[in-house]
Amino acid sequence: MSEFQEQQDFQDTPIILQQYSLHTRYVENFGKVKKVYTDKGIFALKAISPQIGMDFFKNMQYLYQRGYNRIVPIYPTTDGRYAVLHGGRLYYLMPWLLNEDSGERDERHMQLFRELARMHTLSIKERSVKKEEREEHYEETVKQWKEHHEFIDEFAAESEKKWYMSPFELMFCMYYIDITQALNYAQKKLEEWFEKTKEDEKVRTVVTHGKPSMEHFIYDDRGYGHFINFEDSKTAPPHFDLLPFLVKSAKTYPTRCDDCVTWLYNYFKYFPFKSEEMLLFQSYMAYPGSSIQTVRNYFEKKGGKSELYYVSQLQRQYWQLKNTEYIVMKIEEIEQQKKAAAEQAQAQS
Repeated sequence: MSEFQEQQDFQDTPIILQQYSLHTRYVENFGKVKKVYTDKGIFALKAISPQIGMDFFKNMQYLYQRGYNRIVPIYPTTDGRYAVLHGGRLYYLMPWLLNEDSGERDERHMQLFRELARMHTLSIKERSVKKEEREEHYEETVKQWKEHHEFIDEFAAESEKKWYMSPFELMFCMYYIDITQALNYAQKKLEEWFEKTKEDEKVRTVVTHGKPSMEHFIYDDRGYGHFINFEDSKTAPPHFDLLPFLVKSAKTYPTRCDDCVTWLYNYFKYFPFKSEEMLLFQSYMAYPGSSIQTVRNYFEKKGGKSELYYVSQLQRQYWQLKNTEYIVMKIEEIEQQKKAAAEQAQAQS
């Protein structure tokens, strides 16, 4: 951050904190958050755009009203407002948490998923959905995925016609079967979901965090975890929170993330998915969208990137695909075992 910006921040911050009857002594910048030292303690001050402010504060207040308190609290101004409009931005004030939890990595993740499930449980609502709306979503998705399938089929066919394939084309042809298998599995689960729900007129929604991550789950001095950074929160199906976290966890070198499955089923222990929700979750989780997008980027050759760049991108996307595949297949195995156990119990009753 420039020296001028730091000076500007220090000039603006006291003006904003006057609305809270706080006297500013010192300001430190931590990206989008300012650590503010005042006469009444240390606070965190964050700015957001006014456009997202309405949903953000509405969702926060709704969760408070429903009894969910594992959110870093927002302090009201002296006249009761939860944000201060200044310089075209909304500023809100929170306590500054030290976040010095020394627990094991797995325990931190387990607590995050447990709290996410609790937040979803307390904010659950059923939303009416027209059959036509559901069918339209299904048909649009099927059409898009079919186009993706046709594109990679054509790209593979054209690549194989060449005497000398480029390194990217050769690598893609090696990965082609895995990509199409993932695509076929995702399409199959989507079809099963639609057949099961096409007559339904309700869908479960929750208040989603929007960007759940370990960076957005911090600890107070008592060791309790709290969510921060709710700016992207919205009312949506619960998988809107689970998918981004798991996909991000799969963006690594080849690995079998049994921990990911454990975290996920810790969530399901507190917020069980209905069978149709699980089908849709499996479909979206398995879909190899990022791999297909990488191939399309190479085909369109936008941005003047090198062959090496595209090859490395495809390699990373393939690793992600295989890591995700492992998680998806473990879920499939567990769900099939549960289904078989339920059928056996029913037959014996």
